[in-house]
Amino acid sequence: YCLNSEPLNTEHLQRLEVAKRHAILSTQLLKQSPIKELTSNVISKCPMSNVQSLESNVPISVVMGVYNDADHLPDTIDSVLEQSEGDFEFIIVNDGSTDARVQQVLDGYASKDARIRIISKANAGLTRALIDGCAAARGKYIARIDAGDVMLPERLARQRAVLDAHADVVFVSCWTEFCGPEWEHLYTTKDKGLFGASESVWVADVLPLNPADNLRDGPSHHGSVMFRADVYQRVGGYRAEFYYGQDWDLWYRLAECGKFAGVREVLYRCRIAPDGISMGNVARQREIHDCSRGAFGARRRGEDEACFLERAAGIRPGERGGKQCVEVPAKQRLAGGYYFVGEALRRNGDVRCRMYFVRALRLMPMNMKLWVRLGQSLVGIGGRG
Repeated sequence: YCLNSEPLNTEHLQRLEVAKRHAILSTQLLKQSPIKELTSNVISKCPMSNVQSLESNVPISVVMGVYNDADHLPDTIDSVLEQSEGDFEFIIVNDGSTDARVQQVLDGYASKDARIRIISKANAGLTRALIDGCAAARGKYIARIDAGDVMLPERLARQRAVLDAHADVVFVSCWTEFCGPEWEHLYTTKDKGLFGASESVWVADVLPLNPADNLRDGPSHHGSVMFRADVYQRVGGYRAEFYYGQDWDLWYRLAECGKFAGVREVLYRCRIAPDGISMGNVARQREIHDCSRGAFGARRRGEDEACFLERAAGIRPGERGGKQCVEVPAKQRLAGGYYFVGEALRRNGDVRCRMYFVRALRLMPMNMKLWVRLGQSLVGIGGRG
């Protein structure tokens, strides 16, 4: 800039301020860190009290939990680092990945960008990873993203602007585009259109008028949300009892403290993996949601929620409601995942659906429904028949 004869404009000054904050953060890490890992922005076996003691005025903390899936990590990390809003920290919790490539990818990115902070821990599941990540967050706002997904370049800027402009809003979401393994468009989840249908951003109290009812609207996806860190702490954050469905348990409690907002634009893209956790645990997700909603209803009625938390705590891999359950065979789960992607593509009139139906049939050749859907895709692509 000194060599440029043109005066500094607002954009130049903003970029200088961001660079100044990053320099201050790097200096703090070098001066205060008692261990070598912190000097390279890699946090391993570091007491959380040490992490929290580092002061920073960074406005946004992006938090992500990672377990394996090294091949898709670069897409996710790049989408965060390429945000138009560059003043943030990116906390990535490596939840005991068994694939050594994950740590290699994370270390590579951390060595090149001071905004990345890594916490490596033994595997304990997504909820525990998010608890640790949010505990380490220093931002005024916390934004979520799931490994394998991507955020569009304006996501952080747009959501931060909403929270900055509305002091009574405690969390904000956006529209989410759900995609197949190769980023094929499947469908887009939007808000229900109950509030200010013609506005690009809506703000509302989503608590139901009847305590027995559900929230009137909610986030389009867990990773699409940004919320206020102080309110997150006030309501108790993610709760370890919820191994699954930890997001809705939190949304209910945040909604009790303030308003919810939505940006009517796709700012988040979720990639659905046929063998992903959501494909194999739909029944458990439904049951755990009953627990979070039951706890919400109990609080609204002024009753104790302990029984719902105890029930949720008993739902773990291989168990439902504290009882051992019969696991769906891996081959059947994978076939179901292929069918899900294929059927969404078929309804969109996308001929790529045939590839997924064929993959499912190779796993379950006697499944008549798969043969019917493949036949429909060959005769006439679209429709819900």
